[in-house]
Amino acid sequence: MLAPILSEPLRVERLTIPIKGLSSSLEGTKIVQLSDLHDDGLCLSSELLTQAITVSNEEHPDLVVLTGDYITDEPNTIYSLAPKLKLLQSRVGIYAVLGNHDVLSSRAKPIVTEALSEAGIKVLWNEIVSPFEDNLPIVGLADFWSKGFNPDPIMSQLSESNPCLVLSHNPDTASILQKWRVDLQLSGHTHGGQIVIPGFGPGLGLLQQIRQQIPPRLQNCIPYMNHCSGILKHWEWHQGWHHIRGNQLYVNRGLGTYFPGRFFCPPELTVITLVSC
Repeated sequence: MLAPILSEPLRVERLTIPIKGLSSSLEGTKIVQLSDLHDDGLCLSSELLTQAITVSNEEHPDLVVLTGDYITDEPNTIYSLAPKLKLLQSRVGIYAVLGNHDVLSSRAKPIVTEALSEAGIKVLWNEIVSPFEDNLPIVGLADFWSKGFNPDPIMSQLSESNPCLVLSHNPDTASILQKWRVDLQLSGHTHGGQIVIPGFGPGLGLLQQIRQQIPPRLQNCIPYMNHCSGILKHWEWHQGWHHIRGNQLYVNRGLGTYFPGRFFCPPELTVITLVSC
C-alpha cells in the first residue's frame, strides 16, 4: 500500500555530537539511527523503506541503531520487515530496542525479538553491549511503558568516568535518566508530532498545552485532547537534539506515518558523527 496522504520525502538529518572523554580511536565514529517503522502495510511504503536502507548503507556507518516500533498492531508483520532490515550494513553491528507497539501483547515481544535476531540484529532489553570494546558501552533499555522498564540495575553498572550511549524508545525516559551520566540518548516514539505548525511546534503538543487551561469536563469534547498527553509528557522533546542537565538526547522523527499524515515533519534518517570535547 501507499503511505498515507501528506507523507513527505525522506530527510537525512546530519549532526555532530561532542562526547566528553571519547577515546581518540572513536573520533569521527558515524552512527545511523532509524526509528518507528510501523511496517504494517499502510504506515510505511516499500519505496521509503528501500530508500532508507540504501541511504544508510551509502553512509558506511560504524554503527546502526534502531529505536523501536517495528510493528503497529499485528506482530506477524515483522516477518516481512526483518529480511529487509537484514540488508542494513554496519562496521560493528546493528543494535535495536523495542518500542511500545512491539510489546503491546504478550506474544508480540518474543515474535519481534526472534525475527530481528534472525536478521542479524541484536535486540537489547535492559542490556549493555560493548561493540567498541570498553570505550563506549551501549545500553538498551526496556520500553518505558512495559513492566520491564527498570533502569537502576543496568545503569548502576556503568562507570561515571566513562562515556556511554543509551537507546530508549520513549524520550520521556530522559527525565528519569538524569541521575546518571548519559552522553547520548537516542529515542523515537513521537514521530516528531507528525503535524508541526511552523512557529508553534507539534499540533499534539499544542493540544496538551490547551488541555491544561480548560475545565476537565470539557476536555473530552475536543478531538485527540486526551490522546496527546498519553503519547508524551515532554512535548518539548518531540524531535531533534536536546541538552538535559548535562545529558544529551536526540529524538528521531521516525519513518512510519499515521493517518492523516505528515505536515512540516518529514520521515527521518539520522547520521550522527561523534567527536571528543
